Amino acid sequence: MGAPHVLANPQKVALIGGGFIGPVHAEALRRIGVEVAGLLDISPERARPLAERSGIAKVYSTLDELLADPSITAVHIASPNHVHFEHAKRALEAGKHVLCEKPLANSSKETAELAKLAASRPGQAAGVNYNLRFYPLCQEMHARVSKGELGRILSVTGSYTQDWLLLPDDYNWRVEPDGGTNLRAVSDIGTHWMDLAQFVTGLHIQEVNADLATFHAERNRPVGGAETFTGPNAAKKPTETVKITTEDYGAVLLHLDGGARGTFHVHQMHAGRKNRLYLEVCGEKGSMVWESESPEVLWLGRRGGANSILNRDPSLLSPEVADSSHYPGGHAEGFPDAFKQLDLAFYGFIAGGCKGTPNFPTFADGHREVQICEAIAQSAKDRSWVKVGA
Repeated sequence: MGAPHVLANPQKVALIGGGFIGPVHAEALRRIGVEVAGLLDISPERARPLAERSGIAKVYSTLDELLADPSITAVHIASPNHVHFEHAKRALEAGKHVLCEKPLANSSKETAELAKLAASRPGQAAGVNYNLRFYPLCQEMHARVSKGELGRILSVTGSYTQDWLLLPDDYNWRVEPDGGTNLRAVSDIGTHWMDLAQFVTGLHIQEVNADLATFHAERNRPVGGAETFTGPNAAKKPTETVKITTEDYGAVLLHLDGGARGTFHVHQMHAGRKNRLYLEVCGEKGSMVWESESPEVLWLGRRGGANSILNRDPSLLSPEVADSSHYPGGHAEGFPDAFKQLDLAFYGFIAGGCKGTPNFPTFADGHREVQICEAIAQSAKDRSWVKVGA
């Protein structure tokens, strides 16, 4: 019998951050029977219309008020990056389970503290929302590598490309430096690619050599800010010109465990690519290719036989993966479903008493991603190879 699609144990979640990604969390939680009971945003006035649109009954005025609510068992953090550390730390200390958007924090000093705090609280779940792992065919890739179907992994390559910041009038808080690595494209979307590459291959990135580029030295910032993916100054607000120091593009060479090699690039000014992650894994016995804009198809390459295409279908997936796919073949599963599957893993772990090895990205994973970003930033500055965590 497959895993349940709706969890029986009641949980009440508070959501911090009602912007672009917050409602995605709320929808996914409802789909698995977890109640989203309250919302905290920058102010109650901003939060109320966001809560109404997402069907959330309660609005909190402060973080203290949220954490003091005894009915709340878990917190989902979808706030801006620079406050992740404070929100995650205080929620853990308040005894709540925590699922945090990436990056876990802005520096490895902060993420190390959070990972240590999470490890000291074995009865609490602490995860990071690297949801792309939970596309069914990404789970299938992981399973095939784990079973040795590709043999020794030789290389992993790919990219993550978007066009929503193509124009000088395209602006969002993400283009502003974070006071840590001050990375943008690498930190925002590159971390998703790196997490997926390491999850699929089972190999850690050990050393990096990076090249970064900022193509728009200045952008036009709407007075009052702009929401994510809204297009060039969609509200036609007055603008002010600001200097840009975060990268529009980054390319990184990788050394992974066991001598495997890799390379990837990220680009947020790639016309026509709305949100495309491309991943190619090459082993001694075969290779695999998956991309997020065609998430229902996995290409399988062979030298001594015919190449093939695997369409996502629970009946065709590896037995250990079939439960990660809930619709028959031909009934597409995509971005919202990946959130749902991550949440099922996270809350299933809680329902099991937080025992065993978590089957979702943990704070330790989030810590390592920030270490990699710091190495990439240092490498681009020094124009040299840099070891992760050095």
